[in-house]
Amino acid sequence: MRRQDLSDLLAFQAVAEEQSFTRGAKRLGLSQATLSQTISKLEQRLGFRLLARTTRSVRATEAGQRLLDTLRPALAELEAEIEALAGLSDTPSGTIRLTTIRFPAKSLVLPALEAFRMAYPRVKVEIFADDAFADIVAGGFDAGIRFGHQVEQDMVAVPIGPDARAAVVATPDYFARYRVPKDPWDLARHDCINFRMASAGNIARWHFSQGGRPLDVTVDGTLVVNDGDTLEAAALAGYGLAYVFEDQVADHLSSGRLVRCLEDWCPPSPGYHLYYPSRRQRTPALVALVDMLRYRP
Repeated sequence: MRRQDLSDLLAFQAVAEEQSFTRGAKRLGLSQATLSQTISKLEQRLGFRLLARTTRSVRATEAGQRLLDTLRPALAELEAEIEALAGLSDTPSGTIRLTTIRFPAKSLVLPALEAFRMAYPRVKVEIFADDAFADIVAGGFDAGIRFGHQVEQDMVAVPIGPDARAAVVATPDYFARYRVPKDPWDLARHDCINFRMASAGNIARWHFSQGGRPLDVTVDGTLVVNDGDTLEAAALAGYGLAYVFEDQVADHLSSGRLVRCLEDWCPPSPGYHLYYPSRRQRTPALVALVDMLRYRP
């Protein structure tokens, strides 16, 4: 690939993502005429149209969308590696603002911070733990933590933990009073603890899968909570069945305080990932934190 090809591909990415030559030119610091000529020459070299243009809109063609889907992760990975190498020569300092759901804050971030603080004493870390999903750009955060499948495609995502697995649990006393469900349809006969999403305000459905086929189930019960710790406490108090992640209740399962069911319907899924905008320049401090938290099997 010629050096010019990479520059032209970056120009195409900007126009395709912004869906506008005007906004794409502003993003790249070019004139609209120069950007238009760049895209035209790129299409001529490739031999196919990348963008469909009208007087009112610009959108990627089918071929252009396929190219864009390939470019995004490749360029994000290249950008991340270049920033990581650049950060090695600088002394990390400053403040990192991190938004995360509560459980990984306690189980993954805090245990790693002792060594991190000793290695980088000039870095200050602010942790905003909430079960709602914050917009890291609008909120002014440097990075966030979510499950892998919840991270937007335009983010750089780094795994910081193993695959996660859901668990449907209740107390032994509850299962002594009610028959253990054999499949998700049996949940209709059970008192299930519902979880209201803090960000969207809706009741979360319970996600299952078997044989690669997903199944989302709406459950019912006499209790609704909007906090993971409260959900765990309600399950331990015997309020009914709870849908949690097994690492959150691992100690309760091993001690027998909680018992799980529908295990065959809860396969592993991508675990916790630290993510940040692909377009944002990473500071040496963030580079160091990402390296410290990165999951190494």
